[in-house]
Amino acid sequence: MVLDYIVVGFGLAGLSFSEQLQKNNKSFVVISESDKSSSVVAGGMYNPVILKRFTSPWNALPQLEYAIPFYSKIESRLNTQVNTPLPVLRVFNTIEEQNNWLIASDKPNLAPFLSSNFMKNDNEFIAAENDFGVVEKAGRIQVAKLLQAYKEELLKKDSYLNESFDFESLKITDDCISYKGLKAKKIVFCEGFGLKSNPYFNYLPLNGTKGEVLIIKAENLKLASIVKSGVFLIPLEEVDCYLVGATYHWTDKTWETTKEAKSELISKLDTLLSCDYHVIDQLAGIRPTVKDRRPLVGKHPLYNNMYVLNGLGTRGVMVAPTVSDQLFNYIENNAVLDAEIDITRFSLAYNNDAE
Repeated sequence: MVLDYIVVGFGLAGLSFSEQLQKNNKSFVVISESDKSSSVVAGGMYNPVILKRFTSPWNALPQLEYAIPFYSKIESRLNTQVNTPLPVLRVFNTIEEQNNWLIASDKPNLAPFLSSNFMKNDNEFIAAENDFGVVEKAGRIQVAKLLQAYKEELLKKDSYLNESFDFESLKITDDCISYKGLKAKKIVFCEGFGLKSNPYFNYLPLNGTKGEVLIIKAENLKLASIVKSGVFLIPLEEVDCYLVGATYHWTDKTWETTKEAKSELISKLDTLLSCDYHVIDQLAGIRPTVKDRRPLVGKHPLYNNMYVLNGLGTRGVMVAPTVSDQLFNYIENNAVLDAEIDITRFSLAYNNDAE
């Protein structure tokens, strides 16, 4: 049997492309060993506003409008709830920030998300003397739970191989991909930061940004919204538990947690919280970031049956469904990729590398 696809990697990119394949009745196998996902350091948030500057991220509205039904269909099929809509409360540090928020809330691309009515702080343990700005249509996807449930579905269908991908076992011809007894028409690499070790796509400028988060327990906090100040404070499913994050480190490319990141997060958290809490876990991951802050999507310059879906950055929950749809339609329906995400924008880097 010749499969339609082999998908390498199973984070948000691999899952989203797998969903496109299932939706279109394509046969495939996912190959992935690592349970690590950079999504954990972002807390699985979908937040359509850059809260540092009160601006809109790239394509936020269409991404969100596609993503929520996308996840809802998976929830329904797997009978697993992973989407928790939650407003984001942005702490105002100054009156000037309030004014800037009001100006931003009048802009067409931000008006659907930024409430022009400020919210009073009624939580005695949160420092917010100047009230909150409210971001609507935000929330959190339980990424780890989603990945596990989806993986279990694929395992039942014999569509998942839990192993590290061996590039020496990959054989490529014009009409077939061969790998350890598997044969497929096409292969798509969705490896996250692992792309740096991919001999076919390592010419792409995937930088990788390390992030660390804390999981805390604060029994008196009783918070039912996401709060953003110096850090994000995100309610978790476990009673009285919250995710605190995240740090950004551009040179450390390890998955190990650090004392420095823990100290940084606690220092920022202590300016926000006045209640007792204790740290119960610390997690680290490497976000697949790109220098121009756009995903890496498209076909290999030399091999017509080899593709990449990567570089989703810090907003993978929002970005993954849309770009996976674009890649599928590019491959199967000859649709044109948006120039912003097409890896041909880095063709010069490939040519230089080939020389």
